[in-house]
Amino acid sequence: MLEKFFKLRANGTTVGTEVVGGATTFMTLSYIVFVQPIVLSGAGMDQGAVMVATCVSSAIACLLMAFLANYPIALAPAMGHNFYFAVVVATRLNGDWQTALGAVMISGALFVLLSIFGVRVKLISIVPESLRHAIAVGIGLLIALYGLQSSGILVNTGGRVGPPTGIGSLSEPAVLLAIFGLAAVGVLMALRIKGAILISILLAAVAGLFMGIFEYEGTVSVPPSVAPTLFRFDIVGAFKLGLLDVIFVFFFLDLFDTIGTLIAVGEQGGFMKPEGLPRARQALLSDAIGTVAGAALGTSTVTSYVESASGIAQGARTGLASVVTAALMLLALFFSPLVKMVSAGHEVGGVMIYPAIGPALVVVGAIIMSSCLKIAWRDMTEALPCFLTITVIGFTMQITEGIAFGFITYSFLKLITGRGKKVHWLLYLLSVLFILRFVFLQG
Repeated sequence: MLEKFFKLRANGTTVGTEVVGGATTFMTLSYIVFVQPIVLSGAGMDQGAVMVATCVSSAIACLLMAFLANYPIALAPAMGHNFYFAVVVATRLNGDWQTALGAVMISGALFVLLSIFGVRVKLISIVPESLRHAIAVGIGLLIALYGLQSSGILVNTGGRVGPPTGIGSLSEPAVLLAIFGLAAVGVLMALRIKGAILISILLAAVAGLFMGIFEYEGTVSVPPSVAPTLFRFDIVGAFKLGLLDVIFVFFFLDLFDTIGTLIAVGEQGGFMKPEGLPRARQALLSDAIGTVAGAALGTSTVTSYVESASGIAQGARTGLASVVTAALMLLALFFSPLVKMVSAGHEVGGVMIYPAIGPALVVVGAIIMSSCLKIAWRDMTEALPCFLTITVIGFTMQITEGIAFGFITYSFLKLITGRGKKVHWLLYLLSVLFILRFVFLQG
């Protein structure tokens, strides 16, 4: 049955490899199970209900990705989008999170329509090959920087939220634990040990227990009720003229974050073809339906996760890995104390770090960076857009911003050098829209 659904042999994988890959992906993104409720509680939402909504909507989207697209790509509420939801939108609405959920529901419904009619697939296919590699590399750099920052090895010395700018306190026990985790995963990967990333996370968790950094709080608990947020979205309120810009921002961010992530993990897993990503329509439909389900349950935008690259690095190649991730998301509702321990943050210098998970992300970033070799660096019309894409994604930690700089520069240089006909007209249109966005939304 598994062979029939997921074509394991054709994809050069096994059930064991997919299980390890799916579990590794879950471990690296499990922080969202606890971060999401904390973030959305700032908008006045019930933490327990948001946790259930996060796990269930993620599981639904992962299962859709598994059975519709057969990719080992996990989905969950997007980091960044949740802060925009809770800090910007809900604050602007004076805590009216129901209307904010309505805006998420509308943007998700639009994505469903665009995915069904293949518009989002077209956007992936028009991205030039060099920019696809650059987006992958940029996201690899982003993951690595986030991993180093999550480990406490690099910090933002200005005390602000953003990219790291200096070295952390390397003598702190939690940072030393992260360094141990990084050394462990490096050695295991170098020795080609199967499940190296997952093993290193578990080793760090056990070591953290003995060091007193992690605290064992039990194994099983009863899931909270989702009733406080279930079907509480307000679509009528979100359609008010004053919220059209909010709907657009949700739409815009999800569109290019998802495309960027699919390109990055697609390149790493060897799924990308010269003409684009096979079954892209089904993959995009999965995250679109996931967003709708999330809004109905009571959480912000659901999207494809770059942490899926950790499972792919362990050999996951099919949707069976996504089934495993989905199952673990649902099990997390019952084993939340255990999941919370492994994904627990530890405060160092007023900043939360994640010593068990951070090191794994550093290695994943290093693996993805190999796509640098596939960029035509000798052609400046290719090299400069790719360089800007990579650096802007990495240094701003914003996928959409890097894609914008890459699209604009690529279109401009090709046009100026007389090679404009090689650029798809949609890429020119998107470049203009990005420019207008910079002028009117950030001016």
